[in-house]
Amino acid sequence: MAKYRKKPVAIEAFPFDGDLMKQDGTYYVPDWAVKAFIDGLLFFQEGGDLYVKTLEGTHHASVGDYIIQGVNGEIYPCKPDIFEKTYEKA
Repeated sequence: MAKYRKKPVAIEAFPFDGDLMKQDGTYYVPDWAVKAFIDGLLFFQEGGDLYVKTLEGTHHASVGDYIIQGVNGEIYPCKPDIFEKTYEKA
């Protein structure tokens, strides 16, 4: 069976810490995340849980998960252990 390796592609991501804004109401996440929040792709529900609308459906993002913007602009959450195995700082 053939084996494949993921191509080295740079993505943008940030670790979700439970919020997207400082107490003064300013965002401290990347501009693409702010746009996704305004557009409703990132949204909070009951108890402050963050959800991400993806092509595969809506996914829950836990505190500590990374929120990733992929090579085609898609946004999705990723568990920290998978993120660390898959990505390294560029």
